[in-house]
Amino acid sequence: MCGIVGIVASESAPPPEESGLRQMLGMIRHRGPDQFGVYLDERAGLGSARLSIVDLAGGQQPIGSQDGRYWIVFNGEIFNHAALRSDLEARGHRFRTRTDTEVVVHAYEEFGPACLEKFNGQFAIAIWDRKGQELFLARDRLGVRPLFHTRVGGSMLFGSEIKSILADRRVSARLDPVALAQVFTYWSPLSPRTAFLGIQEVPPGHYLLAHRGEIRLHRYWNPTFPGPKDAADHRSVEDCVEEFRFLLTDAVRIRLRADVPVGAYLSGGLDSAAIAAVVKRLGVSGLDTFSIAFNDPQFDESCFQQQMARFLGTQHQVVQTAHGDIGRVFPEVIWHAELPLMRTSPAPMYLLAKAVRARNYKVVLTGEGADEFLGGYDIFKEAGIRRFWARRSDSKWRWRLLSKIYPDIAGINGAGESYLQAFFGAGLEDVRNPYFSHGLRWRNNGRTHRFFSAAVQEAAALVGADGPGMPVLPAAFMNWHPLARAQYLEIDVFLSQYLLCSQGDRPAMAHSIEGRFPFLDERLVAFCNRLPPRLKLNGLNEKFLLRRAVRQWLPPEIGQRGKRPYRAPIHRSFFPPEALGYVDEMLGADALRAAGLFNPEAVGKLTAKVRQGGALGETDDMALAGILSTQLLHQLFIKDFQRAKPLADEDDVKVVTHRRQPDSKEPGIFHPNAFSQK
Repeated sequence: MCGIVGIVASESAPPPEESGLRQMLGMIRHRGPDQFGVYLDERAGLGSARLSIVDLAGGQQPIGSQDGRYWIVFNGEIFNHAALRSDLEARGHRFRTRTDTEVVVHAYEEFGPACLEKFNGQFAIAIWDRKGQELFLARDRLGVRPLFHTRVGGSMLFGSEIKSILADRRVSARLDPVALAQVFTYWSPLSPRTAFLGIQEVPPGHYLLAHRGEIRLHRYWNPTFPGPKDAADHRSVEDCVEEFRFLLTDAVRIRLRADVPVGAYLSGGLDSAAIAAVVKRLGVSGLDTFSIAFNDPQFDESCFQQQMARFLGTQHQVVQTAHGDIGRVFPEVIWHAELPLMRTSPAPMYLLAKAVRARNYKVVLTGEGADEFLGGYDIFKEAGIRRFWARRSDSKWRWRLLSKIYPDIAGINGAGESYLQAFFGAGLEDVRNPYFSHGLRWRNNGRTHRFFSAAVQEAAALVGADGPGMPVLPAAFMNWHPLARAQYLEIDVFLSQYLLCSQGDRPAMAHSIEGRFPFLDERLVAFCNRLPPRLKLNGLNEKFLLRRAVRQWLPPEIGQRGKRPYRAPIHRSFFPPEALGYVDEMLGADALRAAGLFNPEAVGKLTAKVRQGGALGETDDMALAGILSTQLLHQLFIKDFQRAKPLADEDDVKVVTHRRQPDSKEPGIFHPNAFSQK
């Protein structure tokens, strides 16, 4: 696992300098503090900050192809690299290391961009073709690992994190009002937007080719589901269970490959428990597991975590988290997230990763992905109930099924029924709307836009009648089952942009921890997408197939336990008994007016309500997190951006220079006299 950076200059721009790449790497040394590498030629500069996990001695980047034409810096893991290596060796390729990075560059040399279809992994790739003068950037199917780019002064810059791009003094940071409106609606910008104007991400499942100033973006993968004309899957439940067990077990097995110890997270829920159980069934001894315990009983699941740890016999570590702990680290979380956050959930994950690193671990297995691909979220049930209700919209009883999935909503079984019936009944006549499953959530989130300043509201409205814009859908979308449509929206909008980024990659890599996600194995994803909907959501029983597959491996209390979303307290974290000075400063009228993003009067009423002990609804609670995190983003990246120290001489830096020499017969082709390494 690593962080990568790079600069590709046009013919009219000066060639990249080693000092600039060292500065960019200095901003992300947390992603890979073990080794560093720099590649330079007349037009391109690549950089790597390496977290060494496989081939500790021989995997330092950059790595070149045999003839020196292709050079790679790589962030991630290719879990099937051993099989790919054997195939490439049979085709005549020769390897100098055991690392998967070298497998990637040889695969690109052999297959070009089509190599991506062969990778089972999580990755961000940058390959420079010296002969073709072309840059190849690629990201894994689901966007586990981040990758950003921009153009400035005749050069293209890229990096694993936006702060590495901002390290170049030619790049100025400005927040994008449309992206802010999207975050306050969908919890994240719609790809390829980021929170910053002019800086884009390489979207999940895409690759980019940059050649002499022209950038072409290609999609090589998209989640897909069966349509009505596709052959129905008539296999028995037990046959599906057997195949699922095999795929899950193998997905865990190949993610245990490392030259360093591998731990696991235990949340107290079904998904992470299933992963840990598979690890034990594979015969791994001495497994360390890690979890978060909240002092607030409304959010705490520690009793289930401890029960699972005892059942498996793991060495279990617990991070106790109080309201004030979340509030204190929130500015650090925003620095690493590089995005406004509508929830505080990433903060405990940041504290958990810190504890994992303190135990000298670099790799953990986690349970993300099961909810998206096996129908685990309440929103899938909600959409199904509302479709059922829509067939008899005058029914006074069908909507009450919602009380079974939202028992904690105040008043759902008593006072306030008429309001809640009107809320969940909105839009029932529009079941053919492609966004039906998520429309209520997005419209409700949109209430937070009232806190924006007039300038932000006006700028965001310029994108069209749909306000912040709508997710782009594949052509076959409306031919899929309604559950599949809801799954696609959750995968495309929420999984990569929020869950795997702000709650996954960023808090973990802030402490040099690599998360691995067996449920996101590309074989398992394809299998789950082909399943009949009844094997995912069976009535109101979520993740039906997963429960059947692992019920013998878990205690009944865990295996039969219903879904409980992972959340963390919001307003109580920012206004604990011990005041947090930055909160008052960031939410003060002067700071709000200076940033120009929010209406000071509206924000003042919200914070006054919190200080007076008033109850906040979920939307206002999220608005508070969003406003504070946006103000912090402005403070950290716009008003007072701090560049880290560049890599120094004492850092372990491999530098490869590959400059053209006068005796080269053909410009841009590797020549022995044109190569030096120090």
